Amino acid sequence: MYVAEGNIGKRVELLGSQLDCLTMHETIEEVERIVEARIPTQHVVINAHKINLMAKNPELKAIVNECPLINADGQSIVWAGRMLGHDVPERVTGIDLFSELVAIAAEKGWRPFYFGATEEVVEEVVAKHQAEYPDLEIAGYRNGYFDESESLTIAEQIRDSKADLLFVAFSSPQKEFWINEYKNVMKVPFAMGVGGSFDVIAGKTKRAPVWMQKAGMEWFYRFIQEPRRMFSRSVTGNASFLFKVGKAKLHRY
Repeated sequence: MYVAEGNIGKRVELLGSQLDCLTMHETIEEVERIVEARIPTQHVVINAHKINLMAKNPELKAIVNECPLINADGQSIVWAGRMLGHDVPERVTGIDLFSELVAIAAEKGWRPFYFGATEEVVEEVVAKHQAEYPDLEIAGYRNGYFDESESLTIAEQIRDSKADLLFVAFSSPQKEFWINEYKNVMKVPFAMGVGGSFDVIAGKTKRAPVWMQKAGMEWFYRFIQEPRRMFSRSVTGNASFLFKVGKAKLHRY
C-alpha cells in the first residue's frame, strides 16, 4: 500500500473516520506522488452522509480508514473538524478534485479511465473533456450498468487499458466496496469514487451555486431537486450527523 509522504502529521480522527487536513494544492501534490509510485491506491472523500454510513457499516469504515488519502468533501466536515479542534483548511470535493486531475492529466500525459453512469452520460463526459483538453489521452470508459458476475472482467479490462487514473461514478458505499475489492486486479495507481460527478459534468443534473457551496447549503440544493429521494439523507441524516458532532464535543470536556 502507498504510504503518504507530504501529509505526515496532518491526519486526524474525526467522528470515527480518518481525515487528511489538506488543501486542494497539497492533495494534488500527494496524487502526483501516488501516480509516480505506481502502487494501486484508493482515494476517498468524507461528508456527513458517509460518516453516518460508516457508523452503521464496519466494513465501509475499515475500507475508508485504510485509504492513504482521505479528503473533506462536505463543508459540514470542515466545520465539524474545526469545532472539534482540528485544523481542517478547506473542502476538497470529489467533483473539484476530479476536474483538477483531468486538467493535470492532459498536461502530464496521464491516461484516465471513466467508469459509471449511463452510456449516454459517460460518453458525454468523455467528449466534453476531450474537447476541453485536446491533448488528453483517454485510457477508456464504460457505463456503470453491469451484473456483479462481470466485475472481474471489467477490472481486467481496466488493467489492460494501462490507465493512470480511474474515476468511478457509483454512489456510496458501492464505489468504496468495488474499488477496494478490485484495485489490485486493475493495478491503476490512483482510483477515486466521484459519485454523481459524471451527471453534473454531462449536464444531466445541476450543481448548487458557488455561494450555496461556500455556505454549506449544497445538500439543501440537492434536496429541493429530489426531495423524496434525498429526504432520509438530507434531513434525517444531517440530524444524525449533528448529534454525533455534539456528542463528540461534549466528550472533549
